[in-house]
Amino acid sequence: MKYRLLAGSSALVMAATLSACGGSADEGGDGHTTVDVWLMRDSVSAAFQKEFVKGFEAKHPEIEVKVQIQEWDGIGEKITAALASNDAPDVIEVGNTQVAQFAASGGLLDLTDSKTELKGEHWLKGLAEPGAYEGKQYGIPYYAANRVVIYRTDLFEKAGVDAAAIKTRDQWVEATTKLNKGKTQGIYLPGQMWYALGGFIWDEGGDFATKSGGKWKGALDTPEALRGMAFYARLQALGKGPKDADEDDPPQAQVMAKGQVAQVISTPGGANAVIENNPGLKDKLGFFPIPGKSADTPGAVFTGGSDLVIPTAAGDSEEALTLIKELTGDTWQKKLAVAMSYVPNRTTLASAVADDPGASAMAVGAANGHATPNTPGWAAVEAENPIKDYMTAVLVGGDAAKEAAKASAAITRAMNANS
Repeated sequence: MKYRLLAGSSALVMAATLSACGGSADEGGDGHTTVDVWLMRDSVSAAFQKEFVKGFEAKHPEIEVKVQIQEWDGIGEKITAALASNDAPDVIEVGNTQVAQFAASGGLLDLTDSKTELKGEHWLKGLAEPGAYEGKQYGIPYYAANRVVIYRTDLFEKAGVDAAAIKTRDQWVEATTKLNKGKTQGIYLPGQMWYALGGFIWDEGGDFATKSGGKWKGALDTPEALRGMAFYARLQALGKGPKDADEDDPPQAQVMAKGQVAQVISTPGGANAVIENNPGLKDKLGFFPIPGKSADTPGAVFTGGSDLVIPTAAGDSEEALTLIKELTGDTWQKKLAVAMSYVPNRTTLASAVADDPGASAMAVGAANGHATPNTPGWAAVEAENPIKDYMTAVLVGGDAAKEAAKASAAITRAMNANS
């Protein structure tokens, strides 16, 4: 999923020498191989990007890295065109849930044989699974981000609520009810935050859609998914969030900044947006993982983030893979996580962000990360997004089972429209 969809955060990496266009790796007159890379806007600091490129080229003096920074708007069409050409870049950073779309076109190199060397057994599931298509690994997990609970430490203290003690969904509801007094909203949860709903559905063992006999079928009307929606409705009722809008309308950071909201569900970067709108809340915001059904398992979360892919038209796939190995290896994963408060691509590297409260809370949730159904057809679902309409219909009093059946039918049509 495009990382810009995660509130308060940014999308992808480094930038060194900018090239005017993408292109295949080539042998320059000085004997260097040039690896052209497409990466996304605002993913890392200038200091990190400079450090990485300098470090990589020092370790691999035969390779020169040229990076062109891309914008999210229109990137799908641009990558599709590049993959169909003879002049594709050598490495492309894509949203994790975009990999299936590009792999289905036949334009990506199969990297399955590199999984062991890249420590694929420890990859975050929410990055690794959507990076695979029809049993082959095309996307190499790069970095992740997911939602946590951002809370007002002063309001929690005033209400006598210990955030560290909230380990289960029942404890979360109990604490939120206690916070929901007077002018304070226990939580601000808009009615159409479908990524959060996904977490509750996954907690119950359900999903947005399932595949059988080669066909996808919407699954919001299953008992598991209905239980997830019931919990969402229970939690949403403990605040004054709109039932017919998502977290961007109005921006929930602006709502929390007004001073009467005790909690929101957001990426940790959302705290920065709150403080920008109300500097008086600096040092009054904390983080904890979204609770699960039991204390021993954090709540399921949608894993946003990126994978790195190599087009089949890449001029030199070996050099391209060398760059990917470095950027997704231990050294640079740890540096990236610390520099940008991201979750590293492997569960074994979670300790790299132990000193960052927001990122460490995110890393706990990432261990139970999920992705949307891994198929090119999911893009059509997001374009139409019957999930949002379904959520609103239930929250305003509609029959959950009937509304779920309608939404599931819409998902089924969208996912199989081009099959």
